Amino acid sequence: MALAVLVNVLGDDAEDDEPRGPAEIDGTAAPQRADLPTLQLDVPPVPPEAEEPCTALMGALPLELAGEQSRRIDSDSPFVYAWGEPPVVLECGVDRPDGWVVGASAIQINGVQWYVDTSDPETTVWTVVDRPVYVAVRLPASVDSAPVTALTTALAGALPYREPEPGA
Repeated sequence: MALAVLVNVLGDDAEDDEPRGPAEIDGTAAPQRADLPTLQLDVPPVPPEAEEPCTALMGALPLELAGEQSRRIDSDSPFVYAWGEPPVVLECGVDRPDGWVVGASAIQINGVQWYVDTSDPETTVWTVVDRPVYVAVRLPASVDSAPVTALTTALAGALPYREPEPGA
């Protein structure tokens, strides 16, 4: 013997002869990747000890950063991410930044310490120096620190604090 149960989830309004459409949902659409050409990025391999923390960080990165949507990249490394045009590029698992030594100043933003390299007139490189891996964010020289500031929440949430160890 078969048993069938019918449930009327729309209600039984005999007076309502108008067809019902899909439910209306208020709110904004989730950010999507920018419709920009794929960015080709050649980066060195990540050391094995950086794979676990970099995987955690990549999963925490926003699709939108300081008003710029993420964009597709072509790289051998899964630990590179980019937003906007001109691109802001994040690379996890980089080497300790050249020039960062004992006594070199670091900038702290929302509890994350950054070493800033302005030696290239085209690009400013901000490198996180107080986490288990170094993370570099390359900004076009024309872009202010807004993307770096916006990334501090994801960085601090995904990567635990580690006492900075500048070179000698």
